[in-house]
Amino acid sequence: MHIAPRAHSGRRAGKVLLLVTAVVAAILAALLIAACGDNSEGGGGLSGTIVGDGSSTVFPISEAVAEEFGKLEPDVRVVVGISGTGGGFKKFCNGETDFSDASRPIKDEEKEACANNGIEFVEFQVAFDGLSVMVNPDNDFVECLTVDELKRIWEPGSTVDSWSDVRPEWPGESIALYGPDTDSGTFDYFTEVIVGEEDASRPDYTASADDNVLVQGIAGDEDALGYFGYAYYVENTDKLKLVYVRKDALEQPEVAEFMRFYLTEGRPLVAEVGYVEAPESAYQEGLDLIP
Repeated sequence: MHIAPRAHSGRRAGKVLLLVTAVVAAILAALLIAACGDNSEGGGGLSGTIVGDGSSTVFPISEAVAEEFGKLEPDVRVVVGISGTGGGFKKFCNGETDFSDASRPIKDEEKEACANNGIEFVEFQVAFDGLSVMVNPDNDFVECLTVDELKRIWEPGSTVDSWSDVRPEWPGESIALYGPDTDSGTFDYFTEVIVGEEDASRPDYTASADDNVLVQGIAGDEDALGYFGYAYYVENTDKLKLVYVRKDALEQPEVAEFMRFYLTEGRPLVAEVGYVEAPESAYQEGLDLIP
C-alpha cells in the first residue's frame, strides 16, 4: 500500500488548459472491518484501525480528515492508501478495506463482486472536484486545446506524436504524455467524455494512480501534456464526488464516529485541500445513514 500526500505545489507545476465539466464521482466503499474497536482508553473511548484505499483525487480529503480525527481519537488509526478507484474497489469488494475513495460511481460488475462476497455498502457525497488538462509552465505556445484535439491525441491508434501533429505551426518536438492508469476513475471519465468510449485510450503514455507522479512528470518535462483529477476553484456542480462505506463497518463505533466526523467537522477541510463542498443536503443525507 502506498500512502503519500498530494504535493500542493502542483498548482505551480503546470498550466490549466481545460476544465472539463461532468460527473466525476468520488466514492468510498467498505467491506469487512480490518480491526474491531475494543473501546479501550482514548480521546473518546474508541480504538482500532480503519483502512481505506482508492482514488488519488479523494485521498487529500480523506487524509486530512483522518489526521484531524486522530487528534480527537488518538487510539484510532486511520490508514488511507492510493490504488486508484478501480484498485480500491477490488480491495473493498475482497473485504480488505473499510472504505473506498473513488472518482466515479461504482460499476455494475463491482457491485456484483461486492454482492458475491456478501458486501453491502453505504454511499456518501463529500465534495466536488474538477478535471484538468496540464502542460509544463515553460511551454510558451499551448494556451488552449479543443476537445477534438485532445481526442486525436489520446484516442487508440492515434498518429499524433509531436506538437506539430496537433497544429502545424507548433514545434516538431515529441509530446510526452502523462495520465491516470486504467484503474483510475478519472481515466474512465476522461476516455468516455473526451475520446468517446470508456477505457478507450492510446497505451503509450506514462500512467500512474498517484497524482504526485503525474504532477512531477509534467513539471519536469517542457514537452509534457497530461490530465488528472485536480482540486480547482471553479464552479463544477455536476462533478460530483461520492463516498461509500461498508455497511457492516458502520456498526463499529470507531468507523461510525469517523464518518460522522468526516461529514461534520471534516467539511471545512474540503476547501483547505482544494475542493468544493457538496450541498448541505448531501451531508445531512449521509449523516442520516450513520447509526
